[in-house]
Formats: sequence, C-alpha cells, structure tokens
Amino acid sequence: MIEGIVTVLKPPAMSSSDVVVDVRKIYETKRVGHLGTLDPEAAGVLPVCVGRAVRLFDYLVDKRKTYLAEIVFGAATDTQDAQGTVTETSDRTVAEDVLDSVLPQFTGTIVQKPPMYSALKFNGKKLYDLALSGAEIPDKSREVEIFSLRRTETIGPNRFLLEVCCSRGTYIRTLCSDLGAAIGVPAHMAFLLRTASGPFTLDGAFPIAELQRMKEAGRLEETLVSCEQAASFLPRLDLRADRRRPAMNGLPTRTNAADGTYRIYCGGFLGIGAVKDGDAMLKVHLYGE
Repeated sequence: MIEGIVTVLKPPAMSSSDVVVDVRKIYETKRVGHLGTLDPEAAGVLPVCVGRAVRLFDYLVDKRKTYLAEIVFGAATDTQDAQGTVTETSDRTVAEDVLDSVLPQFTGTIVQKPPMYSALKFNGKKLYDLALSGAEIPDKSREVEIFSLRRTETIGPNRFLLEVCCSRGTYIRTLCSDLGAAIGVPAHMAFLLRTASGPFTLDGAFPIAELQRMKEAGRLEETLVSCEQAASFLPRLDLRADRRRPAMNGLPTRTNAADGTYRIYCGGFLGIGAVKDGDAMLKVHLYGE
C-alpha cells in the first residue's frame, strides 16, 4: 500500500482540486486530500495526503503557513488581487519606511473580513457564487494570527515583496488590501507564493510533471513523507508489548504520561493517540497489518 504526504508544487492557474485529481491518477488511489486550499492564481506548497495519511488531516491542517506576496499600491480591485476589476486608484507613492511603519499593526491576533470572492460558505453557498449573483454578502469577519510580517524587497515604485507567517484561514490578499487602507493608498496583491505549510516546504515540493516521471521510473514512494514522519512533531509514547492488540482494538492502557496527544508505539508505530486521566487510547490507526 502506497501512502504518506506528498508536497506538490502547485503552479498558477491550477486549482487545488485539480491537483487532487492529478494525484489520485498518479498514485492510483481515491483516498487523497490536500492540507489547505491555495487560490487558483497562487503558487507554491500544497501538501497532499495519500492513502491512510488522510486520517492525519485534523492534526496537520492547522499548522502555520508561510507566504511570499507581492503587494502593489495605487490600485484596489474587487477581488483584492490582480485578477479583479479595479475599483479605486491613486497616484500617491508609498515609501519603504511608511510601509514598514504599519506592518507591526498587522502582527499578532488581528480581525480579517474575508474577500467576497472566496470559497468560504454561507448557508451552504460559496461567497464567490453569492457575489457573482449580486446577493448580499454576510459579514464573515474572524480572528487570524500573523506570527511574523516583514518587507523583504522593493521591486519597483509602489511594489514590494512581503514575507508572511500566519495561521490557517488567513487571506493574504485581504492583508494587502488592509495594509493599503491603513496607509491611505489603495492596494492589492499581485502575486502569491506559499513557501511552507507546517513542515512541508518548497525544497521538498514536486511539480505534477515530476511526479509522473517518478512514477514511470518506479520511484514514486520516494516522493512521500511517511505518516510516522509527518507526525514527528508529537511526543512519543511507548506501550507495553502485551498492549498492542488491545490498543488496536480501541481499548485504553494505563500510563504515567501526562494528558495530551502522542505518537503511539507498541512493537512499531501504531498511530496517533491521546492520554486522559492516565488512560492512553489510540485514536488514529496508521499501522500496517
């Protein structure tokens, strides 16, 4: 059984769903799911779970994300990115020190109002579809966390590169629009590259075409991070040898370990479990029979 997490290098103009379809074909399994949507025009790291690795979704999806974004001042759009219709313009020039001075305001816990052209849903319908139909868009403001935000480069008049490390659910195009509002000059996001999603980075990312070549060469397993390795951020808990079968059957094992989430081992890696009030119980079964 082939399983694990593959880091796909998603190109612009390809949806995250399209990536999943291609991965299903390449790995010849229906059990495939990605760890966090990238907008079609964005590029970069898209971790995709294959086989039983899909069971790790809840443990990996909330990991912090890192992006490199190009912000452009002087024009705002209805989608907050370069694909939208321009709604406001300005001929003012934003200096580096002015941009740098407002960045701290957007570090830490902030409130974002997601763009109306987004995949978020209201009453079962995507905001994107509601916006296209002209329906009233509900206020879906929410808190997100910006762990770090810095200008990395000035690439032209009113054009800057920003590095953003943030929580799941952060809209970088909304961040760019809000930065413009804070300065008083309309702005939008011109380009977005996700450089990391949790432990998965550009260095280990494969273009779809490369995955196909690896398959033809019989080396597809080399593209995958194992379930055990993907869960390595969790502490390890070893059970007594006689507890392997009971643990696999969902029975608790007494332990001195503190309450929390663990990688569970008993004659090998079993999966993800939890300890509560001295009882260890396997929650996510990832062992091979």
